[in-house]
Amino acid sequence: PGIERQQSVANALGALAGWSDDAIILVHDAARPGVSAALIDRLLAALADGAVAATPTLPVPDTLISEVDGVAGDVTDRSRLARVQTPQAFRLGALRRAHADAGDEAATDDAQLVRRLGHAVVTVPGDARLHKLTYADDLIILSALLEGGKTAMRPAVGMGYDVHRLVPDKPMWIGGIEIAHSHGLEGHSDADVALHALTDAILGALADGDIGDHFPPSDPQWRGAASWRFLAFAAERVAARGGRIAHVDLTIIAEAPKIGPHRAAIRARLSEILAISIETISVKATTTERLGFTGRREGIAAQAIATLELPEN
Repeated sequence: PGIERQQSVANALGALAGWSDDAIILVHDAARPGVSAALIDRLLAALADGAVAATPTLPVPDTLISEVDGVAGDVTDRSRLARVQTPQAFRLGALRRAHADAGDEAATDDAQLVRRLGHAVVTVPGDARLHKLTYADDLIILSALLEGGKTAMRPAVGMGYDVHRLVPDKPMWIGGIEIAHSHGLEGHSDADVALHALTDAILGALADGDIGDHFPPSDPQWRGAASWRFLAFAAERVAARGGRIAHVDLTIIAEAPKIGPHRAAIRARLSEILAISIETISVKATTTERLGFTGRREGIAAQAIATLELPEN
């Protein structure tokens, strides 16, 4: 970091010396926590439409006046004014040239430096939750915005269920790990019944269809595919929505193989695939007391519940 904000940005640009001028760069103030994926999407869309710079803005709700020595002056027309926020998005080449032109000037807004070169700076709707932390009272305001009357995140719960037939002479994959057993599970992919149920649970919480919609068994490219790819895809869909996986609960229903000795390994593998803490992953196993197709060892079933936190839109 530099002594002034502009020096910090210039130092960061220096670290990108090998990057293309067409690269997209976002510059954000750390004093504005709570940036949303939706806001970043708006900025990127503006650059995709041809802009070289874009900044989020909010309207000015208060009456503005000039003030000298504690005495109110004229009212300023606020209809053409806006509050500028970050992150701001740029084509790297334009931002490089703007900082080279500014030199050591103590600028506080990168978009204005780019504008001085003759480039238009496109504005996109900002987010009130990006309140800047400047004074001690700002912490109270920010807490109210993020946690108060309008909740920043909403819970979403999904359930998944899957069944696969047991067949001889086939690898047994359950929960992302291979388990030594006389039989394996039959399916178009590796037939990991546990990962399929969990994938459907996450997609269900997103209201984003099911595993068959995204990876249809009629598509030959998924023949024999590792099911961790399906689960990783579902996790990426959560991240793309600006959400997070808060907790997953998986139950495997089988007479054999015994899941207990493998529970820790399954939890660790799920933590790796989903990129979440192992403390938020529950794996259980049960039988049907020798009743039904699982009791007759004809197949294995799994059910899962996924709890997500998704942004309020």
